[in-house]
This record gives sequence, structure tokens and C-alpha cells, in this order.
Amino acid sequence: MTDHYDALETREPGIREAELFSKLPDVLRKALAAPAYAERLKGIDPASVTSRAALAELPVLRKSELPALHKAAPPFGGFVAGPLGSFGRLFTSPGPIFEPEPVHADPWRGARALFAAGFRPGDVVLNTFSYHLTPGGFIFDASARALGCAVIPAGPGNTEQQFELIEAYRPVGYSGTPDFLKILLDAAANAGRDVSSIKRALVSGAAFPKSLQDEVKARGIDAYQAFGTADLGMVAFETPAREGMVVNEDIIMEIVRPGTGDPVAPGDVGEIVVTSLDPQHPWIRLALGDLTAALPATSPCGRTNMRIKGWMGRADQTTKIKGMFVRPEQIAEIGKRHPQLGRLRLVVTRSGESDLMTLKAETASPGEALQVELAATLRAVTKLGGNVELVGAGALPNDGKVIADERT
Repeated sequence: MTDHYDALETREPGIREAELFSKLPDVLRKALAAPAYAERLKGIDPASVTSRAALAELPVLRKSELPALHKAAPPFGGFVAGPLGSFGRLFTSPGPIFEPEPVHADPWRGARALFAAGFRPGDVVLNTFSYHLTPGGFIFDASARALGCAVIPAGPGNTEQQFELIEAYRPVGYSGTPDFLKILLDAAANAGRDVSSIKRALVSGAAFPKSLQDEVKARGIDAYQAFGTADLGMVAFETPAREGMVVNEDIIMEIVRPGTGDPVAPGDVGEIVVTSLDPQHPWIRLALGDLTAALPATSPCGRTNMRIKGWMGRADQTTKIKGMFVRPEQIAEIGKRHPQLGRLRLVVTRSGESDLMTLKAETASPGEALQVELAATLRAVTKLGGNVELVGAGALPNDGKVIADERT
């Protein structure tokens, strides 16, 4: 039994980077066949985008924009070039956002995540993600079948029928939310049903706190977490090293300052931006709205791709202050106008019955003149007055938060 899904996972990082970016120009050319990408990437020479620095010059497409874009130009907002009939399945997610499933094997790139969680060819897997309209069930179903597993398409709910399936088919693996795994285990214990065949799990779609991890482990199940989206499929996954999550192969992940497309310094918290290399349905710099930070070095499990800490909150910190929305992009604009500053954080509180905002700014050279300039910039950018507090370099926490709403 090997420890890795394939040789791609243990490539020398420099070789992986070169191979990813050697594919990117052709993927960009295929993306440009779609009208929305042709407009967004107008004037871009795909042949020139062969490095992270060049990729960072391209505009970010925010997932939060997709519902409006899809509504304006249904079904895919003009970001898909091929006809609907060229895809295998067509889904919708809340928003609504519409997602096509490519026809090739393992279209959601999930087989290696299941492998890292201990699933192997020949396993029987109970898949409890929903198969109704949204892609969740099919993401894990297709991934398990690409690995060579047999899948019970159970979906969520109806624990009595789930017990019948488990006792008949004796699945060794579970895929679904961690919440439903606990519901299933508790209900089985109360009803005296035998679900002891389940020995491993890949969970996603909800928080999996340590208390629940410990409870599941105590019940004899080795559970791993995966981070994915309905647009991209599997983005990153936990491995036996249990040190963060390893980024999936065949995607390029960037971590950028919220509200911008600018990559953060190594180790800083920022927003996840993904470029996928699927020529049938490429995503070019899709900003997911989720925060994370890169971990240094490579995983002790032997996988050499970039590692992330996992999900660390939401990047969309838009807040209404005195009846007006203030967005992370505006805080980023203040930083661009004052490049001598470090991290910025807009803290929103209440004073009496009024909103009060204070811009905290890291600087190595505090002074009254800078404070006055910043206050003017804050008003110019947000159209609201606020206080300015200058703090020392490194004083603000590295958590990706640029707007902190502390109103109670």
C-alpha cells in the first residue's frame, strides 16, 4: 500500500510550479473564448502569464459577484464557452449560482483527498452529502468512484433507512458533514443499531471542532477534513500528518489581502484565490471569500504542495456604519495611498447611541501629521469621519481582519 495517491503529490515544489504555469497560458486562451473572460481579460497576452507575479496582475473575480453575473447572463454569466450539452450534470447552489460538471474522470479533483483520508479502491463508502440540485453529493460520489470505491448514495437525513443500508452493505467509509456523522452515531447508539463497520471519514461543509473530533475518534472512526466549494470541488485536504491542509494538485492557490488581488507576505492571513486548470471550465483568480494562511515548509506526510492552516473566517467583512457600507476594498485603498503603513484595521464601536469608527494603522514613524493625513484619507474614501490611532509595526494581529465590528 502506497502512502500517496500518485507521483504528482511528491514532486519537487519548483517542478510543480513550473508545470502549473506552463499549462496556464493555454488555459487562459480557452477562458478567453468565453465572453465574460474576454471582456475581463481584454488586452492580456496569455503567453506572458507564466509566473505568480504575472498572474497577480490579472483581475480577481469574486464569488460574491457570481449571483448577479449569472442572473444578468444566465446560466453561467458568460464565463463558460462550451454548450450546455457538453457537460455531464448541471447544478445550482444558493445565490443562485449555477455550476456545470465536466465530463472527464474525477471532475471535482477529490480522489486524492479521499486517499489521504485512508480510503482505498474496493472500499464501500456511505455518502451523505445531498444529491438534490446542488453538487455536494456528486462531488464526493464521483471522487470516490474515481478512486475505485463503491458508493451508497444515501444523502442526508432518514437515519432509520441509513441504518438498514449500513447493516446490509457494511461501508467502511463515510463522507458528509461532521454534524450528520454525530447525528448518525448518536441515533445508532440510542436505537441499538450496528454502524461499527465505519472506520474512516472525510468530512466537509461545516465546522469540525476538536471536541467533536475527539468524540468521533473515541467511537473508532479516523476522520479527516477537506475544504472545497461547489464551483471548484476539492481545494485542500487534511493528511495523516494532521498539520494543516495540503492544497490540491492542478490548481494554483494565492492568498491575497482582503479587498484586493495583492498577495500577502508569507504566513500572513488573507483571502483564498484559486485558478483552476480545467480547460472545459477554468476559473481565473476566483476569490472565495474565505480566509487562511500558508504554513511554512512541506508536510511531514511527504506531500510537497503548499499547505494552509485551514478555514480561518470570512474575508467579506463589509459593515454598515452610520447607514453606509464600508468595505475591505476601501481599507485597502487607504493602504495604497499610504504605502509606508503596515497592517490597517478599522474598528467599529458604539459611543452612546452613535457608531464610532477608529482606523488603527501600523507605522514605524508615528506623528501628528500622519494622523491628520490618514483621517482625511479615511473621510475621502469612506465618506465618513473617524478617529485614527497609530500603533507600532507588528502590533495588529495577523488574522486577516481589516474591519472589526465590535458593536454589541
